[in-house]
Amino acid sequence: MVAKTYSKRPKHLNLLKIKQPFPAVVSIIHRITGVLLFFPGIPILLCILQDFLGSQESFDHLQENLRNPLIILILLIPLWFFFHHVCAGIRHLALDQHMGIELQQARTSAYLVFIMGVILTALTGWLLW
Repeated sequence: MVAKTYSKRPKHLNLLKIKQPFPAVVSIIHRITGVLLFFPGIPILLCILQDFLGSQESFDHLQENLRNPLIILILLIPLWFFFHHVCAGIRHLALDQHMGIELQQARTSAYLVFIMGVILTALTGWLLW
């Protein structure tokens, strides 16, 4: 009779407890920002565009709201989503061309993507303010 061996591997993986490397985190954030830009981003942008083009009063009301510093700070969040998604997309295109696939290069490019997203968001926020 064959003896049964029991594996000590877990039956359930808790993905929140697993420490991911930073390039994996950047890749996951890239996917999340893409989803957030698509689903709530496009309908909200279309509603704003409808208000923008509706009438002169709605345009003036929208401009008045966009001068509010709190609204500008809130708008920096989707701007960061956009800039991070663009920078990470460029990184993924480079990886598809087999550029930067070495471990150290991949880590460096992941940090660069994150830093560039923050810098571009800060510059845009500074220009809008």
